[in-house]
Amino acid sequence: MESIPTGERVVIGADFNGHVGEGNRGDEEVMGKFGVKERNLEGQMVLDFAKWMDMAVVNTYFQKREEHRVTYESGGRRTQVDYILCRRGNLKEISDCKVVVGESVARQHRMVVCRMTLMVCKKKRSKIEKKTKWWKLKKEECCEEFRQKLRQALGGQVVLPDDWENTAQMIRETGRKVLGVSSGRRKEDKETWWWNEEVQDSVQRKRLAKKKWDMDRTEENRQEYKELQCRVKREVSKAKQKAYDELYTRLNTREGEKDLYRLAR
Repeated sequence: MESIPTGERVVIGADFNGHVGEGNRGDEEVMGKFGVKERNLEGQMVLDFAKWMDMAVVNTYFQKREEHRVTYESGGRRTQVDYILCRRGNLKEISDCKVVVGESVARQHRMVVCRMTLMVCKKKRSKIEKKTKWWKLKKEECCEEFRQKLRQALGGQVVLPDDWENTAQMIRETGRKVLGVSSGRRKEDKETWWWNEEVQDSVQRKRLAKKKWDMDRTEENRQEYKELQCRVKREVSKAKQKAYDELYTRLNTREGEKDLYRLAR
């Protein structure tokens, strides 16, 4: 139990061979009032284990007739030795726990049934940090503009100042102003390996037409945007078909193994 992370849901069902007893004075945090008969040493060990592991004895929280609480019957002895334990924080997920009369697991033991409603929590999307578009420095015009703006920010100095923290801050601020920052939105994994220059050009024109129509909602702008939408779909369909045809041809060759592994990845 100590090796299991505390955030994981744990349910233990076992014959503990101990009597936790009826009533829960002093042990309210780990058991209910509805046990059977008197507590013994082994039953106290079960409760000590539950306290140590922050668990609860589920059987004792539901008021049932004694017939639905007795888990062991032999030679006229009727007692409760089979228990279900769960983490205390998960008690709210359990709606019922009882003994099924007439169903036996072993000759003397009865079946204990627990009904749980598992609450599955959706993971919150982690917010993506906005990043400076440093990759734009690969373009010569962006690189030159960044160099000039940074020189102005540093007061025209050719040699960098000794105070690196302030210098680094100026570089970052200049980068954000000149190169821009990403939106911070999570991008979906889109299959774009087959894009060619024609598709990229058509998509770019369609985006510009959309911006134009958003700014000026005329019928002419709308028609232009719709036509470019249809054109992009045709270009995408052609490029995709061509790329897959070439891929299938390559896969039949020895050199196509790398493409196959790339697709699998």
